[in-house]
Amino acid sequence: MIRSMTGFAAHSGADSPFSWGWELRSVNGKGQDLRIRVPDWIEGLEAALRKKLGAETARGNITCNLRLTREEGGSTLSVNQTQLAVVLGALHEIEQSAIDAGVSLAPSKATDIVTMRGVLEQAVQEDDAGALAKVLLADFDKVLHDFNGMRTTEGAALADVLAGQLSEVAKLTAEAAALADTRKDEMAQNLKRNLARVMENADGADAGRVAQELALIAVKADVTEEIDRLTTHVSAARDLIGQGGPVGRKLDFLMQEFNREANTLCSKAQHAGLTNIGLALKAVIDQMREQVQNVE
Repeated sequence: MIRSMTGFAAHSGADSPFSWGWELRSVNGKGQDLRIRVPDWIEGLEAALRKKLGAETARGNITCNLRLTREEGGSTLSVNQTQLAVVLGALHEIEQSAIDAGVSLAPSKATDIVTMRGVLEQAVQEDDAGALAKVLLADFDKVLHDFNGMRTTEGAALADVLAGQLSEVAKLTAEAAALADTRKDEMAQNLKRNLARVMENADGADAGRVAQELALIAVKADVTEEIDRLTTHVSAARDLIGQGGPVGRKLDFLMQEFNREANTLCSKAQHAGLTNIGLALKAVIDQMREQVQNVE
């Protein structure tokens, strides 16, 4: 089954005291471009995510974002003894200076002291980054599963569209082959008339050489090879789609070959009906190429 390069998945999780939200999205790209944004302090997480994504994807511009928050409700407060000693020493000095100057000061309150900068601190709890990384990686598997599910679903829809377009190319190619057979007799009659006309108005001309040139023109106007190649390309494209996996690059190359044969068919047609078929082929091939740009 082929997969689309376009996909999106989001998921949220929690493991006290942390909660998080994943977002994984991808758009078309010529190669594989992974952009991962996770907290730097969780050592090894980005490398592990890059490895997982690299193994599960082949092409596309893929962005992975992790929003991580930590609950602070369980934190504790502690007194910075060093800073408290500094503050108390300063207060003692101020009060002594006031007594010496005969100035009366209101008694200091504990509530006044704890509000001073640096006296009361919030205890910092160290988190186990390694354990958190394992939890996050396990949770990421759910996101990756949903992400690939969406790309697979879109890939199935792409396969249906491409199958229909290939059938149209096959139908037009068969019509071109039938018309080319009909055209052979008409071209042969035209060449005979042209040869007779040239010989009547070219005294001393080498009839063999003239016949050779006209035969060369007939060979150049033959579209059998183009029709055969188009038929082969249809079969190859169907095989690639049936094969599945990351075949987008091969299909893209094949679209160029389709287009080349259709262009040559138009240039060699020398027949209104065959030209119209060639133009119709070019239109379908162009639509098919746009769809192939989405295939991984």
